[in-house]
Amino acid sequence: MSDQQPRRIICKLGTNLLTSGTDRLDPGVLEAVVRQVAELRNAGAQVAVVTSGAVTAGRARVGVTRTRSSVGARQALAAIGQAQLVQRYDSLLQRYGLTAAQALITRGDVTERRGYLNVRNTLLRLLQYGVVPIINENDVVADDELRGGAFGENDALSALIANLIDADLLILLSDVDGVYDRDPRGDEQAELIPVLRNPVSMMQAAGEVDERSRGGMRAKLEAARRASAGGTDVVIASGHEPNVISRIAGGERLGTLVPADTTVRDSRERWLLAGLHNGEGLDLDPGAVRALTRQGRSLLPAGVTKVRGQFERGDVIQLYSPEQVPIAVGISNYSSAETVRIQGKKSSEIIEALGYNYGSSVVHRNNLALLPQTDA
Repeated sequence: MSDQQPRRIICKLGTNLLTSGTDRLDPGVLEAVVRQVAELRNAGAQVAVVTSGAVTAGRARVGVTRTRSSVGARQALAAIGQAQLVQRYDSLLQRYGLTAAQALITRGDVTERRGYLNVRNTLLRLLQYGVVPIINENDVVADDELRGGAFGENDALSALIANLIDADLLILLSDVDGVYDRDPRGDEQAELIPVLRNPVSMMQAAGEVDERSRGGMRAKLEAARRASAGGTDVVIASGHEPNVISRIAGGERLGTLVPADTTVRDSRERWLLAGLHNGEGLDLDPGAVRALTRQGRSLLPAGVTKVRGQFERGDVIQLYSPEQVPIAVGISNYSSAETVRIQGKKSSEIIEALGYNYGSSVVHRNNLALLPQTDA
């Protein structure tokens, strides 16, 4: 893990941690988590929470006992519990002068390009406002986890969110101390692995899916693999360890560290470059080419001279120099039809041209990758 203090942190909280192994949320655990999140936020870090526990909260609210429920019943309980869950987080955060924002997301929302752009922009804006996003799988419409599958949706979701917002650190908290070389439940000689550089190597040895949490160690290892490949350090640790979030963020070695194996920028560039297709894109004037290739700036509508083909907002497009040479690829903030209406205009004229805007840039520098071996 980097020696620098992480500036953007995601904490993922599992059901077993939040319930302390019971059928109700443990208020003491929630209070401890929120206190640490508030300390980090008030110290200048940006923090998001990916939380389980909605179905459990829903059961407690309406007095439904824990029985084998249909998917529809669990979806209804999740809808009830989501309100209870975010209300608890918000009430606790208010004690520290902070505000919670609920974000219900499905895996498809962040893997499809347009959804990726919308979710990313929203979460980054919330973090800029100093708000703490409380993120959960939208169980009302996404039923994979509720069907009892082994995927562990919130573990996977936390990894996707980490890549989405360029998180420095993802902390996966549950009721286990970390990753062991063997299953500690059946082998007293099992030893904790302090640093794990290849999560795939331990997936076979990981325990089975936990009935209450729907996740388990295998899901956490898969999440760690995805997040670390995207440039995020991952720590798998016990949420019952005193001040575990603050201590990990402060650099103390707890649990198992899965270090990032690339930079966030490299990861995004690989994703963007893999998305090239059919040549849809934009022709740029010389000033825009210089701004992108030499000054690291975003592409503004004033620098666009021509729109090639048809594309939608959120599509990956190519950017061309006046010599018709592809110089970069990026995610477009506007569709081809919208870009035709704003090309050559100042950013301040976008609203006048469209009646709305999705930002001042056509392609933001954070969603742009320069193509190698060009003379631009």
